[in-house]
Amino acid sequence: MTRKTAADFDPEVMKLFDQYVHGGISRRDFLSSASRYAVGGATAASLLGALSPSFAAPIVNADDKRINARFVEYASPQGNGTIRGYLVTPATTGASRKLPLVLVVHENRGLNPHIEDVARRLALEGFVAFAPDALTPLGGYPGDEDKARAAFAKLDAAKTRADFVAAAQWLQKLPEGNGKIGVVGFCFGGGIANYLATQLPDLAAAVPFYGQQPAVTDVARIKAPLLIHDAEKDERIRAGWPAYEKALKEAGVNYQYHLYPGVEHGFNNDTTPRYDAAAAKLAWQRTVDFFRAKLA
Repeated sequence: MTRKTAADFDPEVMKLFDQYVHGGISRRDFLSSASRYAVGGATAASLLGALSPSFAAPIVNADDKRINARFVEYASPQGNGTIRGYLVTPATTGASRKLPLVLVVHENRGLNPHIEDVARRLALEGFVAFAPDALTPLGGYPGDEDKARAAFAKLDAAKTRADFVAAAQWLQKLPEGNGKIGVVGFCFGGGIANYLATQLPDLAAAVPFYGQQPAVTDVARIKAPLLIHDAEKDERIRAGWPAYEKALKEAGVNYQYHLYPGVEHGFNNDTTPRYDAAAAKLAWQRTVDFFRAKLA
């Protein structure tokens, strides 16, 4: 069966879906509003099902012999106490070779299989990758995207941010690492990548994918170079870019900004129809090259 893309859906359905996944409307509201666009035997429920992630085909399997992957816990005394995360290293790591470090921050559903896959991809590129699960205090990623999203809304936002600060500090001290840490995040995680850049003066690189911008009053604290990826059709996130760009320029922050034409929010996530292969490939290569240059 041919895989659906964003072009197979009415643009208004895509907007409704974006509102739904980011908590702007309820599932019931999505189904009610989307029903008017259900044609040719489709239903609003089938539209939602088609737009939802499928984790059946990861790019890097969990048992790939080129990597070592395991779940670990770290302390977050200012956050939720103890947080679980997914640590992935290249299988060839040796005691004499210190590797660059990348913190991977998930979307607003916790540490799902897609983000685990992203961490494995980074390990194949020669990085130590660590992906915490912000849903740890609520039992961790529940295996269901709707349940994960509902649980995510119950988190204490301040404690969650503290959990990611603690994760970065923990990762930076790993003995197999070279002490240079970067962060990459997607959607909610993109916002955390921006936030960490304002909080960690020794952060070496930050790569937010379509993430919420930090408060402009905090931008002057950013010391890390930024590589920012945005989607042309992502009106919600793009609305904050002009003010962020102005603040970045005024503060003299080293940043690169890439706007990918014709693509949706979430274009890098290959488990949903919003995925755009060409844009994702380009953004990923830019990200890997950026990390190699800044974390060496």
